[in-house]
Amino acid sequence: MAVKLVVEGFTLNIISAYAPQAGLDEEEKRRFWEDLDEVVGGIPLTEKLFIGGDFNGHIGSTSGGYDEEHGGFGLGVRNGGGVSLLDFAKAFGLVVANSRFPKREHHLVTFRSSTAVTQIDFLLLRKEDKGLCKDCKVIPGENLTTQHKLLVMD
Repeated sequence: MAVKLVVEGFTLNIISAYAPQAGLDEEEKRRFWEDLDEVVGGIPLTEKLFIGGDFNGHIGSTSGGYDEEHGGFGLGVRNGGGVSLLDFAKAFGLVVANSRFPKREHHLVTFRSSTAVTQIDFLLLRKEDKGLCKDCKVIPGENLTTQHKLLVMD
């Protein structure tokens, strides 16, 4: 879902994304990234862009080759879904906001279940707009759903 707002002369594009889960086939994952590429590719570079979503991937605790996109403060070990997210960020000149600020683990964990404690929800914005983001963290006591924690950006 995408929303376009005009605020004080700036055009803001806000995209909410939900990537296919780990168990789904590669064709469905490929279609998700192609569709998101098409939406983001249609937004002029002169407009602000914020993407938030459950990307069902792990970007890992360090930047590891994605120094421009990953701020060096993540959680866990990178997996294929995380690589897809970081490749997408690189292709469109985006940064992962919640990897830019050192946090304790409980301010990084976006998903908690009986079998997993992980970071799969991310907020992205254009590199040239990263100064607009003063902080990004999870609010541990607030649940969006039973398992997802509230992720906020100041």
